[in-house]
Amino acid sequence: MIGSIVMAIVVFSIFIPVIARLMERKKVTHIGMIGNYTLSTLPEEIQKQISLGLTQIKEDGSVAPSLSTRWSIEDEGQTYRFIIKDSVFWQDGAPLKPQDIQYKLDNVETIATTNDVVFKLPDQYVPFPTIVSQPLLRYEEEPFLFFFKKPKIIGLGEYRVTNFTNQANRLKEIIIENDQERKRYRFYLTENDAIMAFKKGEINVLQDLSTPPDVSSWSTTQTDEKIHPERYLAIFFNLENQMFSKNVRQALSYALTKNNTDIRAIGPISPLSWAYIEGKTYDYDLDRAIERLLDGLPEVPLEFELITPTVYETKAETIIREWQDFGQKAFDECMKKKEIKTKDKCGNLKIKVQIRISNFPDTSNFQTMLIGQETPPDPDQYFLWHSEQSTNFSHYKNTRIDSLLEKGRQVVDKQERKTLYQEFQQFLLEDAPAIFLEHLVSYQVTRK
Repeated sequence: MIGSIVMAIVVFSIFIPVIARLMERKKVTHIGMIGNYTLSTLPEEIQKQISLGLTQIKEDGSVAPSLSTRWSIEDEGQTYRFIIKDSVFWQDGAPLKPQDIQYKLDNVETIATTNDVVFKLPDQYVPFPTIVSQPLLRYEEEPFLFFFKKPKIIGLGEYRVTNFTNQANRLKEIIIENDQERKRYRFYLTENDAIMAFKKGEINVLQDLSTPPDVSSWSTTQTDEKIHPERYLAIFFNLENQMFSKNVRQALSYALTKNNTDIRAIGPISPLSWAYIEGKTYDYDLDRAIERLLDGLPEVPLEFELITPTVYETKAETIIREWQDFGQKAFDECMKKKEIKTKDKCGNLKIKVQIRISNFPDTSNFQTMLIGQETPPDPDQYFLWHSEQSTNFSHYKNTRIDSLLEKGRQVVDKQERKTLYQEFQQFLLEDAPAIFLEHLVSYQVTRK
């Protein structure tokens, strides 16, 4: 009798829901994603499908209402009041209330009233509306196999989470669906793991690959390329190293060939941003590069290390080759020039670069580093370039840049902010604390 009861529970709890899903005539897509995720750290792509935030980010980085109808700024920019839309419901039918608006924000007081939610900030922070574009999710528990409970995710979006599987404290699979379509996301720690899963037939779509895989050449697949204006590849200098004077940084930038196509990156702000301006481009100019070095001969040999992850190894090797060829030409020119009396310093121009491959580069210990960066939707760059920020890993210091970044966080008027950030871009590029190379490209492979 006990065995029959247990068997019935298993059948009704597991097999019947599976059979019911199989009988539904929905389009099913099996998608592979690379990364280590949990239910509380879902990829942004999935979050945006299953829920909404108080605001939404437009393509140019500007902010528009989503779950809110509008917002106001009070107390000289330290208080934000969002008016919540009427007749908005969670996926379980419960109405959205101001008390439901819960964001984990350090040092921010959240106050819910009848129709709105108020955020009291410790300091002025004009980009705040971009922060609350984060989709809202409710986490509850639901019965599982009659005797157990498991987490349940409830959102406000078009798709709802219908199932998920964990493996060793990380998300292995999650299923989201609407009335017409079901998407089954499967997660892999590396690109190689995801490609192997594609070959085995576990997934039909490979997303966000850094390079086209061998399966791209199959007649049964289609490969699509996507340029990401919000991501860029750059060489960062550690400016605590006295070797990297402004002349040296500019020279090394002029000495590299650039990809002058749609993927070319000029600066740290997305070209789609409302605040973008094209500043100094550092197009390949060997004569100008040599001139910058000879204007102030380095006091020490230009010998340093370039760190990069495996995915950019080939690019790094090309960069090193171009720099070392340039160093030899600069040395030859130095020896020729009669007006240069300190010929012993010419030897410092012979550039020697060692490459070190690390998939997790140590930003606290490097000389030069080739890595990708993702820009926030707002043009605020305080975290990366302000001299007092611990996240300013290049140790860049410029009082004028600091002032522009501070004002950019405090000024509400959009046109005035635009002027500030365009001035920031021009001065930063002139100073050359990094060499901006290109926007990152990803590849998606789909089984036909």
